[in-house]
Amino acid sequence: MSRIAITGSTGLIGEALVRSLQGQGHTVQRITRRSSAAGPDDLVWDLDAGTIDAAKLEGVDAVVHLAGEPIGASRWSEETKRAIMDSRRIGTTLIAEAIAGLTDKPDVFVSSSAVGYYGDRADEVLTEASSAGEDFLAEVCIAWEAAAQPAKDAGIRTVHPRTGVVIAKDGPLIDKIELPFRLGVGGKVGHGRQYVPWIALEDEVRALEFLIEQELSGPVNLTAPEPVTNAEMTKAIGEVLKRPTVLPIPTFAIKALYGDMGATLATVSNRVLPTALLDAGFSFTHTDIRTALRLALTKAA
Repeated sequence: MSRIAITGSTGLIGEALVRSLQGQGHTVQRITRRSSAAGPDDLVWDLDAGTIDAAKLEGVDAVVHLAGEPIGASRWSEETKRAIMDSRRIGTTLIAEAIAGLTDKPDVFVSSSAVGYYGDRADEVLTEASSAGEDFLAEVCIAWEAAAQPAKDAGIRTVHPRTGVVIAKDGPLIDKIELPFRLGVGGKVGHGRQYVPWIALEDEVRALEFLIEQELSGPVNLTAPEPVTNAEMTKAIGEVLKRPTVLPIPTFAIKALYGDMGATLATVSNRVLPTALLDAGFSFTHTDIRTALRLALTKAA
């Protein structure tokens, strides 16, 4: 069995990954900001001070870096945008430099990224070979991935899972849309033609484990093989909840409520395909958006 260190272990994805790994008999070593929450095998890091108890990482088999300031928790003030950027750039640099300096280095560094890398691309099909976008989230993802360079330079296999919208109970999408849709006032945003690159939480966890085990490196899209448009997802939510979805939501209303954060997350189009995963032989459990939504919304009921 392996010893795997994880940042962001209390987040939606992190908690699910920890449960899965421990269920398979692996030892999970949490990297936490709070010393009071650290177990005897865990270690503490401090982004503000730029410190980490790196000695406890000696001999670890893999490091999975999931930590980062949430992008959809509040409106994007300049301070919030700086926190989103710095938490990823500074945190990733700290972890990458720490493991690069170890005597007994990990075999793999799974360092998170996101589909925001590609920017707003309408109906263009996007794979790992596609170019970066030019908006704020693209800039964040570019800096996020670049910050892992010390690990790469040290010869550690480094993978960047570019995760899409995770469909899960308590996930960022379900949290925002469940109530209005249950009340019958949910609808497509704007024209509804923007693509949503989704993935079920179960497949997100399985894919991360796949990246630990397989000899993949560089960017890997973690999205279901069949992205859907906002209008298609809206229709599927209505069918699952048995609620009408006839009234479109104007983009100006989203922006008035959530600012640039809401407008960006609701209207950007990313038609992303998981080419690297499929080519490596990964098999998705959930390929139909209705199945994934039914699971998440039933659990949320």
